[in-house]
Amino acid sequence: MSVVQLEPPRDAWDDRTVSELLALASSRSADDRQRLLLNVTSLCESNPPPPKVAPLLSDIFLALTAQAERDIRLALSERIAGVDWAPPALVNMLALDEIEIARPVITSSPLLQNADLIRLLIEATLEHQIAVARRPQLARPVVDTIVDRAEPVTVTALASNRTADIGEDAMRKLVDHSRRIAGLRAPLTRHPRLNEQLAQQLYQWVGQALRQSIGERFRIDDAQLNAAVQDAAAKAVGSPEWRAMSARTEDRARIDAERRLVEKLQAAGQLRPGLLVRALREQRFELFEQTLAALGGFSEAQVHHAIRAPTAEPLYLACIAVGVDKAVFASLLVEVRKLSGGMPADGGWKATPMSAHAASRAFHQMMQKPATV
Repeated sequence: MSVVQLEPPRDAWDDRTVSELLALASSRSADDRQRLLLNVTSLCESNPPPPKVAPLLSDIFLALTAQAERDIRLALSERIAGVDWAPPALVNMLALDEIEIARPVITSSPLLQNADLIRLLIEATLEHQIAVARRPQLARPVVDTIVDRAEPVTVTALASNRTADIGEDAMRKLVDHSRRIAGLRAPLTRHPRLNEQLAQQLYQWVGQALRQSIGERFRIDDAQLNAAVQDAAAKAVGSPEWRAMSARTEDRARIDAERRLVEKLQAAGQLRPGLLVRALREQRFELFEQTLAALGGFSEAQVHHAIRAPTAEPLYLACIAVGVDKAVFASLLVEVRKLSGGMPADGGWKATPMSAHAASRAFHQMMQKPATV
């Protein structure tokens, strides 16, 4: 009786399998590529790939997904949203796809790190930002980024996310934001992290229905609170401390508004040197400073030093570096001095013609020597 020699079971991810996948991936047929993409996904679901093939698998997925039809990318996003074997580069690529495709991975993928989510908040559309804000168990660094950016619909979505790690400082900022963002008020009144102190602050600018909701959670005497607020306001208004605080608040709000404008223009590729002249003509000095910093990739401290230097040379170099014409700088300098109390000072210097690159290099070198500026 002869003995039948059985072939040993084949490793799902042996060299032969990987070679076959690479061969199929080189096919120019769109149908072949899409079938391969789904087949590889099924193989990964049944046999998670070992670390040794992860780099090749990542290359295959990225090559196939980039050319796949929309419905295939959507199906792939839904299938890998909750897995931990998917290539992180693939997950990040899908997270930046159109929102219907991106939403499953933004909401569920364990492979998206805090830095990836913050990048989405800065680079992606408003719909992507809302999806990030609604992500379960959202970590505090991402929460703080959302709160600091203060986009109305995004912070409102965050306030409705009961599992997000919202710290005490972030909660206080959300209550502050609710003064101007009416949509924040309702979710904040129901939020489990709203404490009595913040509830009293929120109570001052919500409607009657929301006041009742707050009153059911916290012991707040409406008449007593209103009397206290009016008395405090009467004592505070007109005092030097109140005027100083009000001025600081207005300054911060104006600076934040100008910063958001610059960020939006830069993100849209619409930030131009012409905005520098416009900002000075409109006497919006903070906008001038932040535009100059963003255009040149300078820090705000460097721009601050350039404007307040004993000579106009650093400001000249910074302006030339971002594309301001040498002939325009003289009139620009006059406007800067009007708004900055005569700075930069009249120390000797010569406006020599140079390229933007040379001016940028010279400016950075000068900023490394604080004593000269």
